[in-house]
Amino acid sequence: MKQAEAPTSRSDAPFHIGLILLSSVYLVLIVGMLVADASFTTPRAIWKILGSAEIRYAVKLSLLSCSLTTLLSLWVAVPFGYAMSRFRFPGKGLVDALVDIPIVLPPLVVGLSLLVLFQTPPGRLIEKVVPFTYAIPGVILAQFAVACAFAVRTMRVTFDQINPRSEQVALTLGCTRGQAFWQVTLPEARVGVLTAATLAWARSLGEFGPILVFAGATRMKTEVLSTTVFLELSIGNLEAAVAVSLLMIMAAVAVLLVVRFFGLEATFGKAV
Repeated sequence: MKQAEAPTSRSDAPFHIGLILLSSVYLVLIVGMLVADASFTTPRAIWKILGSAEIRYAVKLSLLSCSLTTLLSLWVAVPFGYAMSRFRFPGKGLVDALVDIPIVLPPLVVGLSLLVLFQTPPGRLIEKVVPFTYAIPGVILAQFAVACAFAVRTMRVTFDQINPRSEQVALTLGCTRGQAFWQVTLPEARVGVLTAATLAWARSLGEFGPILVFAGATRMKTEVLSTTVFLELSIGNLEAAVAVSLLMIMAAVAVLLVVRFFGLEATFGKAV
C-alpha cells in the first residue's frame, strides 16, 4: 500500500502581503486627507482666520457646549450603564435597543425628531421656560441626544468587565447597594468613566446634523465649529473651512492621545 504523502508546506507571504495591501488602502486615504488639509494653507493664514470674532465665538461655544454635554452624558450614563449591567428587568432588550437608536439613525433625522418633539404641547410648554429651538440650549441638547448613547454603551461595557464579587462582599459586610456602588464599584470604573467622558466630548465636538436642523447655524448665536465649516463652505471660503477643520483634527488627535495614554483602547473599541 502506498504511504500518504505529507502536505507540502506553503509560504504565508502572499496572505500577509494581501493583508498589508488591503489594510494600507484605508490608511493611505486617511493620511492623504490629513496631508492635503495641512498643505492647503499656511500657519500664518490659519492664525489670522482663527482670530476672527465669529470663529472665536464658535470655539468658545464649542468648548462650553461639549463640556456641558459631557457632564450631562456622564450623569445619565453611569447609573444607566450600571443598571443595564447589573439588573434584569422586563423589557431590558427593548431598552437596550432604544439606546442604540441615536447611534444608528442618520444625524439629520435626530435633529428633525428633536424639532418635531418641541412642536408638541409638552415641548412648547418647555420652550416657554427654556427656549431650545434655534438657541444655545438646543445645541447642547442636540449634542447630548447622540453623545449620551455612546457614553451609556461605554459604561455598560465597563461595568460588565468589573467582577460583582467585590460588591457582594460589601453587601455582606453591611453596606447598602448605594454604598457598595459609590465606595467599591465606581472607583473601579474610573477608567471607564474617563473613556465615556472622552468619547462623549469628542462626539459632541463633531456633531453637525442635529445641531444644524434643531439649533440652526446662526453666526454669533448658535455657531459651533462643525457648523462653522458648513457656513464657510457655503460662502466659498474654503481656506477658512480648512483652518477650522484642522483645529477640529487637532482636538480629535488630543482625544486619541488621552485614550492611548490611559490604555483605554479595548474599552473604547467595544463601546463604539
